[in-house]
Amino acid sequence: MSWNMLVTDLKACTIFLTTVQLFTYEINGEPSISLYCVPFPPNFYLSTATSAYQIEGAWDVDGKGENIWDRFTHTRPQNIDDGSNGDVACDSYHKYKEDVRMIKETGFDMYRFSISWSRVFPMGYTHTISRCGVEYYHRLIDELLANNIIPMVTLFHWDLPQALEDIGGWTNPALADYFAAYANFIFREYGGKVRWWITINEMDIIIRGYGEGYDFAPGLPVNGVTEYLAAYNLLRAHGKAYRIYESVYKPFQKGRVGMAVAAQYSVPLNPNCPEDCAAADRQTQFQIGLFTHPVFSKEGNFPLIVRELVDRNSWLEGRNVSKLPYFTPHEIQYIRGSYDFFGLNHYFTYFVTAGIEDGGPSRSRDSFSIIQEMESSPWGFRGLLNWIKTEYDNPPVFVTENGLNDLNVFYDTPRVNFYHDFINYMLKAIYKDGCNVIGYTAWSLMDNFEWNRGYTFKFGLWHVNFNDTRRPRTKKLSALYFQQLTATRCLTDVPFAL
Repeated sequence: MSWNMLVTDLKACTIFLTTVQLFTYEINGEPSISLYCVPFPPNFYLSTATSAYQIEGAWDVDGKGENIWDRFTHTRPQNIDDGSNGDVACDSYHKYKEDVRMIKETGFDMYRFSISWSRVFPMGYTHTISRCGVEYYHRLIDELLANNIIPMVTLFHWDLPQALEDIGGWTNPALADYFAAYANFIFREYGGKVRWWITINEMDIIIRGYGEGYDFAPGLPVNGVTEYLAAYNLLRAHGKAYRIYESVYKPFQKGRVGMAVAAQYSVPLNPNCPEDCAAADRQTQFQIGLFTHPVFSKEGNFPLIVRELVDRNSWLEGRNVSKLPYFTPHEIQYIRGSYDFFGLNHYFTYFVTAGIEDGGPSRSRDSFSIIQEMESSPWGFRGLLNWIKTEYDNPPVFVTENGLNDLNVFYDTPRVNFYHDFINYMLKAIYKDGCNVIGYTAWSLMDNFEWNRGYTFKFGLWHVNFNDTRRPRTKKLSALYFQQLTATRCLTDVPFAL
């Protein structure tokens, strides 16, 4: 972007900015002028997000089937911080028009939401369909389009149909084929209206329910083996779904498909310690690369360091096969390059040291790295964007989640400062570092059921009163912040213009 173009874009912002001065530049030899804000790149998307189980409620309405979070919260309420569940949640199944009004009022270009697999296919298999569930998502998508809001649809955001979990869930290789059949139906049903797709949200967290187990559905504490089986099958499922869209639907629907990756930035606890530096790299490859290297790298397959360490530890543990399955040559090829963009969910920076975690076999133990501290660091966000750029040849990155837990009901100033700082460092990554970031998503549109934290964590731009059966929504300070941001399309030096 030329400075002349930048100055033109800035003219629209001056009404909001009378005393804040961010940069002073000399342009084309002319006297220096004051630039009051930094604009977003042309065609940049500003988005917000939710997921089905966290907001919809209506858990057994209109033929919806049971999913693993229904079962988990009903049978193990002690594993949820407040003993709650998503039976009603934000009641978005009935209040979706109000949700769309909130998105429009806040000014977002796009809304990322997920489809509940068991609302469409109550038993998970495609031979039993709920037309009520299918029509619900048609109504939601139509309402978004009528309000000029772009839908981004996530096919799977953790809420696996319980009937599929009963046959082994993501540890069963057949799940990849069942997911492909489900994805094929969704692409066919909604693809005429939807151009942005995410196959699977946060594989890193999904496999937690097959490893640590105690606080995430399905809650199988079989650490050290089953999480690798689940990771393998999730990647196969993603690859199959992507190739179906690429070959059958993309030629005429012209959409884009990616996956949303839970990616935290790892740095050495002691930057001057070579062992800590190596540990931070191993942590990155076990936490991110396990899922991204097969898709985004030129060679495909699991990262070499992950392959070597898991194979070695499997042998030391007396196993006759590696805990980490091997892709076939065909699987490597159809998974490699199965993306149109890199969906990035980011919240924390990890401070990592070398060491072996206590306890039995686990992914953490295999990595020979220990997370000593974590914090929400905007500089870490910039560092992660640069890592993706370097590691995977600068793919298009859509930030599909970023946000902060803040218990303030209305004056959520810490959250406003969080968003301002993280977006600031994202723009630095774009303009100074050349990172190819195409969109940014605030998590979340409104307070909702935050999984094992129940309703004790609040990420919403809009407050939801869960003590009122009507589930009224009220705008927070952070929603006002995004109203300004989406209106001006530029970032000021302070969270709110003076």
